Amino acid sequence: MKDLLNKIQTEIETFNIDAKSQVESGNKAAGTRARKASLNVEKLMKEFRKASLTESNK
Repeated sequence: MKDLLNKIQTEIETFNIDAKSQVESGNKAAGTRARKASLNVEKLMKEFRKASLTESNK
């Protein structure tokens, strides 16, 4: 679970950096990377939900 939380934090940081770059500099490639990171965050959050439910039921 700890590893999953680290992965989520890393993806969110990546998203923040790329989204900020797109907004401030108009960097289109950064926008693409930010969208990809948001999809990865979505997947990781679903994994977190499953893991959290499993831990709660123990």
